[in-house]
Amino acid sequence: MKTLAAQVITSEDLLKHWQGHRNLTRRLIELFPEKDFFEFSIGGMRPFSQLVDELLAIAGPGLKAIVSREVQPYTESPEKLIFKAQYLQKWDEATAQINELWEKLSIEDFNETFNLFGQYEFPVIQNILYFIDNEVHHRGQAYVYLRALGIEPPFFWER
Repeated sequence: MKTLAAQVITSEDLLKHWQGHRNLTRRLIELFPEKDFFEFSIGGMRPFSQLVDELLAIAGPGLKAIVSREVQPYTESPEKLIFKAQYLQKWDEATAQINELWEKLSIEDFNETFNLFGQYEFPVIQNILYFIDNEVHHRGQAYVYLRALGIEPPFFWER
């Protein structure tokens, strides 16, 4: 018999929280001037477009691997996006994919161990929190970039 850990947040609320972060990140993508989205960086950090490439390679594919229980290596898309609008489209597609895949997770799945990208052997809940934490980390870099460009980003709590 399986026992479940105490639940502090519902699955639905966790998805809403994650999608709130994704919505805010999307708004930052929109704010970037086209050229700066691909070229601007500070202190040797990657341009925001490259950070978004990483986020796109983690969230949807990572959740798909969790749901299917198929360990897949981390790989960024071989498709080279050259316009910010393409990133926004891919972001929206990933958001829809996440919503669809989320429906396939049971509450018991969150405590199951999964080897994310063949590198991180943790309970599913920890993998999902990693997706969120990684996005917040990179969004923080985008905030610095936007401020350096003289663009006021939205407040971080406006999710």
